[in-house]
Amino acid sequence: MCGRYSLTADAESIQLAFSLDSVEGWLQPRYNIAPTQQVAVISNREPRELSFMKWGLVPSWAKDPKIGNRMINARSETAAEKPSFRTAFKRRRCLIPADGYYEWAKSGKKKTPMYIRHTEREVFAFAGLWESWKQPDGDWLNTCTILTTEANERIEPIHHRMTVVVEPEDYDLWLAPRELAPDEWRPLMLGPKPDQLQYHEVSTAVNRPINDDPTLIMPVDGGAGALF
Repeated sequence: MCGRYSLTADAESIQLAFSLDSVEGWLQPRYNIAPTQQVAVISNREPRELSFMKWGLVPSWAKDPKIGNRMINARSETAAEKPSFRTAFKRRRCLIPADGYYEWAKSGKKKTPMYIRHTEREVFAFAGLWESWKQPDGDWLNTCTILTTEANERIEPIHHRMTVVVEPEDYDLWLAPRELAPDEWRPLMLGPKPDQLQYHEVSTAVNRPINDDPTLIMPVDGGAGALF
């Protein structure tokens, strides 16, 4: 799963990476983005603009928006059929820009945070889904979730799942304003190749969402950076 990530790039870098017309609203680097927070999104409704949505998908049929607290990730293997995600998978897909994310390696009762980055790009994109939920006051709440897949051999030692990362040549396809055929979307769900990811151990300070500064992504004392 993915429960925390970072997006520290400046507005110009984000705009160039995704060929956007506008990045209005991007204010500052984020080193510890957590569920329920507002996050930067490029949706298939506005594929050339940077939008902001709450992390934790709330289906349009939901009675209580708190359901989104459990919907921060969607399994790519079942998202096309699962009631919570299938409509969004057909009609409301998005890219979620990032420059790294955190995963916790377990050893007995100990959990060690690792920071995972892409080896080829400073800014990359998670495959995401988004939804609009009508609030009691009539306003719309826009929310999103990050797709995950089975971990590759690089990530498997720390976790059995990893995020789905969309390659730049597939951005337009993933953001197409139509339902994708299985032979179109399935190849995108395979996730990054092992040599496209690297990671290093970071401080447990990342465990607290209130902490949000550059030290969070730095290797711990004595760390050697990427482990593989």
